[in-house]
Amino acid sequence: MADLDLDDIERRMDGAVNALKTEFAGLRTGRASASLLEPIQVEAYGSRMPLNQVGTISVPEPRMISVQVWDRSMAKAVEKAIRESDLGLNPQSDGQLIRVPLPDLSEERRAELVKVASKYAESARVAVRNVRRDGMDHLKKMEKDGDISQDDRRLYEDEIQELTDKHVKAIDEALTSKEKDIMQV
Repeated sequence: MADLDLDDIERRMDGAVNALKTEFAGLRTGRASASLLEPIQVEAYGSRMPLNQVGTISVPEPRMISVQVWDRSMAKAVEKAIRESDLGLNPQSDGQLIRVPLPDLSEERRAELVKVASKYAESARVAVRNVRRDGMDHLKKMEKDGDISQDDRRLYEDEIQELTDKHVKAIDEALTSKEKDIMQV
């Protein structure tokens, strides 16, 4: 009857939620985590690369992250990328080893991190809505081509809307949880 793939739509929406959770893992709470530096992009060899592709990220102490850069010439670029990220970190270079001490979070810094988390969540919501829009456009085209009836289109639209609502709710819950984690002293 119809070649609308609801599983594909749900898979793409799940992808947006999973990407959000990965970004949240990179937001600092108070404990050191290697995933904190993973979203950082480094200008390396004429292109932008994820930090974990130019060095090894480790957590030697609860309030310290270290990056062992593989190519000594990349140390300055890595240090600069960490410093210019929105994480409020001040890396210290020691040859190929870059130490990133995690300062205590001030109330002001916590509020900034909550704003960043909110931005990430809004981007995820937009991604889910874009998947919904693609699905709806596909349904309209199928109806226009005579592949499905108007009633079938409405049924599919309701299912797509349910998936959208479910995923937006998951995003909101993840944001609430992350905000609590950030604001916890």
